[in-house]
Amino acid sequence: MFKQVGLALGATLMAATAASAETPLERGRYLMNSIVACGNCHTPKGPAAAGREFAGGTRMNLPVGIIHVPNITPDPETGIGKWTDVQLVAAIREGRRPDGSIIGPPMPMELYRDLSDEDVIALVAYMRSVPPVINKVSRSEYKIPLPESYGPPVVTVPPVSKQDKVAYGAYLAGPAGHCIECHSTPGPAGAPDMVNMLGAGGLEFHGPWGVSIARNITPTNLGDWSDTDIKKAITDGVRPDGSKLMPPMGYPYYKNISEFDLSAIVAYLRTLPPK
Repeated sequence: MFKQVGLALGATLMAATAASAETPLERGRYLMNSIVACGNCHTPKGPAAAGREFAGGTRMNLPVGIIHVPNITPDPETGIGKWTDVQLVAAIREGRRPDGSIIGPPMPMELYRDLSDEDVIALVAYMRSVPPVINKVSRSEYKIPLPESYGPPVVTVPPVSKQDKVAYGAYLAGPAGHCIECHSTPGPAGAPDMVNMLGAGGLEFHGPWGVSIARNITPTNLGDWSDTDIKKAITDGVRPDGSKLMPPMGYPYYKNISEFDLSAIVAYLRTLPPK
């Protein structure tokens, strides 16, 4: 399946396979059903979602425009079935479709650029494994101009060592799960300020549940929470006082995050500058 992957990605895949018993598909299945959680946006909600993983079609009314979440199943006509692996990797990490058009918000392209070669290959492997679904989705209608690109082509990104707990937690909360994008305070232009207000919260999410506001996840607000408290909030959406957190946190997915990865995320959050 990986014949079409570029030389750099292919070399990384062979090295990773030799070093680990975990296959790309196994890694992709874990990531997609836990921290990466693409289905939180790309899988329809409710009873109609059965058998329609990644089929898209959800409509989001955001400040940047009307977003129609695309079908990313392997259907060749309405999904990504005709895209090569290299094209899929470019779409995920660079926000560029095979026809050259640019993918816009809410895809966190600035973070996805730092997905490791091993993990982006694993995500592609999982996307290829889901059943194709015929579901034609309209293109999103943006009120803002999209950039010509999000930066130069991504050549290769090495894996982050799991031995460095904080660095690995930063990777999971950043490029993999993009937690820090949703939880950083919007700047003057409306985009999350991940430089000056990293993790400080305040971004509003409007949905069927009402309006939820991203929490400040720096030690200013989490300092009194135990590690167990933070993990339970991530996996179950429950605060220490027993009250429930609201969507769009991907709790059905986050409950599958491994204990090792949860501990790394908590270790990273403890290092954020208090805001």
